[in-house]
Amino acid sequence: MLAQQKQQITRLFQNAVDSLTEGQNLPKNPVISLERPRDASHGDIACNIAMQLAKPLKRNPREIAQTILDSVLTAPAHKDLIESGEIAGPGFINLRLTAAAKQRVVKTVMEQKEKYGYGNRGAGKKVMVEFVSANPTGPLHVGHGRQGALGDSISALFETQGYAVTREFYYNDAGVQIENLTLSVQARAKGLKPGDADWPESAYNGDYIADIASDFMAKKTVAAKNCPSVTGTGNVDDLKSIREFSVAYLRNEQDNDLNAFGIHFDNFFLESSLYRDGKVQETVDTLTREGKTFEKEGALWLRTTEYGDDKDRVMKKTDGTYTYFVPDVAYHINKWKRGFDKVINVQGSDHHGTVARVRAGLQAVNQGIPTGFPDYVLHKMVTVLKDGAEVKISKRAGSYVTVRDLIEWSGAGDIVRGRDAVRFFLISRKADTEFVFDVDLALSQSDENPVYYVQYAHARICSVFAQWGGDEAILENVDLSPLVSSHENALLTKLADYPDILVRALDELSPHLIAFYLRELAGELHGYYNAERFLVDDEKTKLARLSLLKATRQVLRNGLALLGVSAPVKM
Repeated sequence: MLAQQKQQITRLFQNAVDSLTEGQNLPKNPVISLERPRDASHGDIACNIAMQLAKPLKRNPREIAQTILDSVLTAPAHKDLIESGEIAGPGFINLRLTAAAKQRVVKTVMEQKEKYGYGNRGAGKKVMVEFVSANPTGPLHVGHGRQGALGDSISALFETQGYAVTREFYYNDAGVQIENLTLSVQARAKGLKPGDADWPESAYNGDYIADIASDFMAKKTVAAKNCPSVTGTGNVDDLKSIREFSVAYLRNEQDNDLNAFGIHFDNFFLESSLYRDGKVQETVDTLTREGKTFEKEGALWLRTTEYGDDKDRVMKKTDGTYTYFVPDVAYHINKWKRGFDKVINVQGSDHHGTVARVRAGLQAVNQGIPTGFPDYVLHKMVTVLKDGAEVKISKRAGSYVTVRDLIEWSGAGDIVRGRDAVRFFLISRKADTEFVFDVDLALSQSDENPVYYVQYAHARICSVFAQWGGDEAILENVDLSPLVSSHENALLTKLADYPDILVRALDELSPHLIAFYLRELAGELHGYYNAERFLVDDEKTKLARLSLLKATRQVLRNGLALLGVSAPVKM
C-alpha cells in the first residue's frame, strides 16, 4: 500500500473513531495501525482499532468494528480505494483494495524511479556510520567484510530517508598492535621467518609481512588515501621508519580491499591524532574535574557503575598507558562536537563490553551527550566453507580468511560476481546471528543461491524487453486495468511494500530485511514468468504486463543497489 493511500485510509478510520468516541473521556488516544494480513486471503489491510476501544467503551469489539467499518464504507472518499471489508476473529477489520488502487504502484514506481520509497524525515539531520575500522596491521578479514556490508547498507538506508550521511573509517594506528607489526616487519627484513628461534613471539605470520619487508628494503614508496606518501629507508634498525612505512603500506592494501568490495568512505580518522592533538588527555582531565575518577592501586579508574556498568573500570594503568576505551570516549566526544547527534557503530560482538564503558564515559563528561549515544550494531562471526570443509586460514594473512580471498573464490576470477555474492551473502542474515558463508553455494547458478535468484529475476525481465524491442517510454502511461490475475496482484502488493520495508529496515538497523524482501519479490516475479506470457497478441494486455515488469525491474535494481550489488541484464 502506497504512503498516500495509507494516509487516506487512516483518515477514514480516524473520522469513524472520532464519531464513535465523541463525548467519551478515553484514558488515551487510540493508535490507528494498518497492517498487511499474514494470510493474503484475509484481504489487503487489517486494523485492530476496535479491540483497542472495547475496554474503554465497555462494548463488544466486533460491534465496534462493524460500526467503524460501516462508517468507512459509506464515506465518499473510500470509493477509489476500498472495494470491500469484513470483520474477522475477535474484532479485526479487514479491507480489500480496489484493483485500480493496487495498480497505482506501477505508475508511482515509474515516476519516482530510483527514488521510489524515499522519504524526507531526515532532512537537515546528520548521521555518522562508523564501520570496518580495522587495525592497520593486516588485510581485511571476513569479519571486516560483514561490517562493510552492514555499514554501507545502513548508510544507504539513512540516505533513502533524507539524512546527510557520513561514512567513517577509524584507524586504530596507536598501541601495542602497531608495535607488534613493526617488530614483525623488522624480523622479516632481517631474514627471519615464522618458526625461527629469534622470531618474535607476538609477531604476525602472514606472507604479507614478508611483502612489506621486501618493499621497505627496496626503498619503495607507498601512499594511502588521506595519508602522505612514505618511502622505506631500507634501514632494519630504524623502527620509526619501519612503523610509518608498514602502516602506510597496510592502509593502502586495505584501500585496495575496500575498492574491490565496492565500499568508499567519506572520512578516515586516526586514533593517533587523538593523542597527538591532546584529546585523550583532555578527556581524562574533564572526567577528573567532574569527579568521575578515582585512584586505586596505582591506577586511575572511572566510576562507570554510576551509569549502569557492573563494575568500575581502569582508565590509566600503573605503567601510565591508557586502556583501550579511553581513546574511544575521546573519539566519540569528537563525533558529538562535529554535529552528529546520531551515530551508529558497526562492530564485532567482541566489542560488547565496550558499549557500557564508552557510554558511561560520554555521560560522565557532562557535555549534554544523550543517554544511549552512540548506537551499536554488533555482528557475530562468519564461518567460511569451501569444497564442503571449513576454511580457517589464508596464505595471504596467515591466520584468517581475507575479504579478498572470499571475493576471488566466490567470483571464480570475476571480481564483480565475487563482490556481488559476498555483499549479498554477508547482509542476508541478521547481524547478531552467526553466519556460514558457503563458497560453493555462492558459485552455483541455482535457485538455492539467493543472489543469483534475485539477479536472475532482473535479467529475465531484461530478456523480455530485449525480445519485445519496443519503446519503453510508451509504458509510462498505459491502461493497467488488465492486471487482475492472482500473480499480478501478488506482484503489485509486493511492489507496494517496498517503501515500508525501507523504513522498517532503517528503524531496526536491519538491512537484512532488504535482502529478504528482494528474494520474495524475485519469487513473485519467477512465479509470474512461469505462469503467464507477456508478449501476447492483445495490445492492451501486453502493454499493461510490460509496465508491471518495468516497475518490478526498477524495484529489484533499487534494492540491489542499496546493498551494493549489481543488476545484470544477462546471466
